[in-house]
Amino acid sequence: MIRARSTRLVGTVLALTLGLVITAFAGDTVKVEGLIQSRSGDTMILKTPTSDELTIVLTDSTSVSQVQGLFQARRKDKAAAALIPGLPVKVEGTYNEKRQLVAKSVTFKGNDLEQAQAIQAGMHETQAQAQQNAAELEKHNAELQAQNAKLQAQQQQLAANKAAIDAAVARFGQLDDYYILDEVTIYFANGKVDVDPKYTPQLLELAEKAKKINGYMIEVKGYASAVGSVALNQTLSEDRADNVSNILLQQGQVPLTRMLAPGAMGETHQIGNDKTEQGQAENRRVVVRVLQNKAIAGV
Repeated sequence: MIRARSTRLVGTVLALTLGLVITAFAGDTVKVEGLIQSRSGDTMILKTPTSDELTIVLTDSTSVSQVQGLFQARRKDKAAAALIPGLPVKVEGTYNEKRQLVAKSVTFKGNDLEQAQAIQAGMHETQAQAQQNAAELEKHNAELQAQNAKLQAQQQQLAANKAAIDAAVARFGQLDDYYILDEVTIYFANGKVDVDPKYTPQLLELAEKAKKINGYMIEVKGYASAVGSVALNQTLSEDRADNVSNILLQQGQVPLTRMLAPGAMGETHQIGNDKTEQGQAENRRVVVRVLQNKAIAGV
């Protein structure tokens, strides 16, 4: 009888302890740190120092901020769009029933956002150059095959089909984790940041097309010519990107969770000759891209 009572007592204690653990697990606030692996809408995958991958859920009440200063005592509120792949963050929140961490706050420090944006920009430029080289090589191959068209009609047809596929890849391009499915470039007058109304229909059309794409994200990057100081050009590129983003958010009705943080690229990535007026005009631009995560696309 003593042994039976002891067994029941131990069972009761274990049951109560397990209940307390489950309750604490579901309701207690948890703090984690890690690197954003990928982002899709209101969820993102976080890579922790222990190499675990954790799903973070963002809500309308999630606070996103950047800590600044020597002692990181100042905070600057940021939009959820600032949470891009490659950004190290600290997340505080509670777990839901799916073991997803519902974020109450997300913070990042210093220049980590600019570094993450620079990494993504560099990766895209590398991919774009590789695609351009591949397209040129295929073009030369097609010309050689065309010379033998009369003797090799079937090979000519195959080459034409392959050229069409390569042209589509070269047209759309891709980032490391995303496909680029559409793109619009907005140009600005010297020293100006207001968007010319003639571009509004193009932006609204891009927004409507994007909404039909599963798991889409919209990337906005502002640039400036090298005329003037570096600090001024950085500010100009940031204001231009912000103004274009506002049109997409307010008039295009694009949800904030579908917008990547506007990138202020300053006078980097010049595409025109900054010694000429035409080249300067080409460099004063904002590039808007519709992206789709490769994992969502099924690749």
